[in-house]
Amino acid sequence: MTPPWLVADVGGTNARFGLVTRPGGNPESVAVLEVAQHQGLPDAVAAYLDQHGGGVRPEAACLAIAGPVQDDRYQLTNAGWSGTVAELGIPYVGLLNDFEALAISLPHLAGDDLVSLGGPAPLDGAVRKVRAVLGPGTGLGVAGLVPSDCGWIPVPGEGGHVAVPAVSDLEIEIVRALRADGLPYVDAEHLLSGTGLPRLRRGLALVRGASPEAITPMTASEIVASGDPLAVETIDVFLALLGGFAGNVALTLGARGGVYLGGGVLPRIAGRARDSAFRARFEMTASALSGYVSAIATSLIVAEQPALTGAAAWLTQRASNVELV
Repeated sequence: MTPPWLVADVGGTNARFGLVTRPGGNPESVAVLEVAQHQGLPDAVAAYLDQHGGGVRPEAACLAIAGPVQDDRYQLTNAGWSGTVAELGIPYVGLLNDFEALAISLPHLAGDDLVSLGGPAPLDGAVRKVRAVLGPGTGLGVAGLVPSDCGWIPVPGEGGHVAVPAVSDLEIEIVRALRADGLPYVDAEHLLSGTGLPRLRRGLALVRGASPEAITPMTASEIVASGDPLAVETIDVFLALLGGFAGNVALTLGARGGVYLGGGVLPRIAGRARDSAFRARFEMTASALSGYVSAIATSLIVAEQPALTGAAAWLTQRASNVELV
């Protein structure tokens, strides 16, 4: 595993790549490639190495994939890429779920990498308590990070596909409206994601009395940027639901080391998130456990490429013979 090493964060929309030139180093020569512009992961890796990596052929890589991974196989949840890492022609390849890599990055984030969304200050990276990370991007990712005698162990999962945490009368009405509109089962990702925001807006419009044919579609980016009353209320409902979802994750994992939020949606509405019902709903999830959830920090990750940082940390620990999984 002689550096440089290849690291990647492959989502449904973009694939981010970088090179790590020394153990413990940060990713360098970072470039973002559009998934839709490449036939598959091998094509994108080759394009990055030729165009941005000086033609280097790395001996090792760690790839974070937005979707389920098993052994050496991957499948993007929100894009058509699938296959095995053997197709890449790299001798040693670590394959992680994207939020698994994001979880590994958590002890390495501090200061300007994070924005508080309520509660106490984030713990120092050296404090060994269970942490959780979640976030709405193209989909809704969830992972945990557990301390052990051999280092931090990431715990990947598909928690974004649990039932949506509708609690208020309005939220329940939105779920009912969407079910009547043709969505039999409404999971969290259906509403709490970049692809979910337009669906949430549609459900809210239906509840407010609009006919299905009269609802003008809007993308997630348009909703975030709009001052239209329906779009503004959509974001308010989105952040309240996300607070309840984050509280459920905190309780499930016992994440007393903090809950961290990533993904591509929240950094664009960070100010609104701080002033929203997010934190109140987060703490509401444990009304029977006074003080448990209120003592957990909630932080927004604003670092530019945290999953690449996690992939680099994973390779460094592997090179040091520290078993992670």
